[in-house]
Parts: sequence; structure tokens; C-alpha cells
Amino acid sequence: MINLRQVQSDDIDQLYAISLLTGDAGKDATALHRDGRLIGYIYSAPYAALHPEMVFVAEDDEGVFGYIAGVFDTVAFEERLERDWWPDLRRRYADPVGDPALWNADQRRISTIHHPKRTPAILTDPFPAHIHMNLLPTAQGKGVGTALLERWMAYASARGVNGVHLGANSGNHGGIRFWSSRGFVPVELPPDLASETTVWFGRSL
Repeated sequence: MINLRQVQSDDIDQLYAISLLTGDAGKDATALHRDGRLIGYIYSAPYAALHPEMVFVAEDDEGVFGYIAGVFDTVAFEERLERDWWPDLRRRYADPVGDPALWNADQRRISTIHHPKRTPAILTDPFPAHIHMNLLPTAQGKGVGTALLERWMAYASARGVNGVHLGANSGNHGGIRFWSSRGFVPVELPPDLASETTVWFGRSL
């Protein structure tokens, strides 16, 4: 039996684990990282720590195997990250130096912690909320992602959210197919804001 529920404090370690096991365009990123918590520091743990009411997990008899995390106000959340989340991590991890082309995966994640990109208004104006969702590979294709998404969307819609966006890795073809089939449409960013590695999607509620 699969249970969907709001995140609890003792789920955090599993959120880090899922983030790592899906962190390479949906595939296992364990071999890429010496520090297995870096992906979670960016994409899952801050949501559970700062806005647990907006994080839902999927669990079965063996434990939590998937999550959806997001916030209703992306701009406000990025400001809160600057106040309450990034400072401690920046003290613990030195900002990488040298040629970024030579950095390893850990250094690239650490650079993101020190220099996070603010989400452009072309996304936040029509789609102020955003989400991240990840499922362990063994759970994909079984309807769990759809159930998590519907749970989060219903929760957001009932609280007046009118649009949500997300970024999908351009190499995660299964993820791109999933979002495209769930009412999300690609949002084209101007060349100075676009990224070759990210496909942006938005959906009105």
C-alpha cells in the first residue's frame, strides 16, 4: 500500500538519498559526488526545513521513495534562502575557485550554493509557484508521480495559487514527457537567461 502524506522531520535523510539517486538527469548520481548531500541541499532539504507544509512524500512498507517539494511564492522563498539557508552552508563549503570547466560535480553544486541564480520574472510573474519532484527509479511509471503532483496542485489551488513552474534537465527525456503530458507547457526564455541544460515549464491553475 502506498501512502501520500506531508513530510516529517525524520524523512529528511531519505530526501537527501532520493535527491542523490535521481540527481543525474533522473539517474543515480552517486558516482559523481563525494558529498552525497549536496544535491539535497539545493533541491529538497530547504523546502522540508523551511516550508514542510508544502512538501509531500510517497511511502510504502519499505519507507519513503518519492517526494514533491515546492513553494507558492518563488521570489519570497529565494529571499528566505538567502537569510536562513545558504549562509550556514557557505560557511561549511568554500566557494570553488579556478576554471569552472575543470570543476567536479561537487564543486559545481557548491558554486550554486554560493551563487544561486534568481528565477527570472518571465517565469515568476505568470507562474509564481515552483516545484521539484523525484521518485526512485523502481517507483516510476506506476502513477505515483501523478498522484503526488495532483496532491500538491490541489493543495496549492485551494490556497489561491494561480500558476506553477519547474525546470527539467534537458537530458531527462522521461521527465520531459511526463511534464508535457500533465498540462505543463514549455516556457521559452530570452537567450541571456536560457540554459542548454534546462527546459522550463509552466502551468496555470
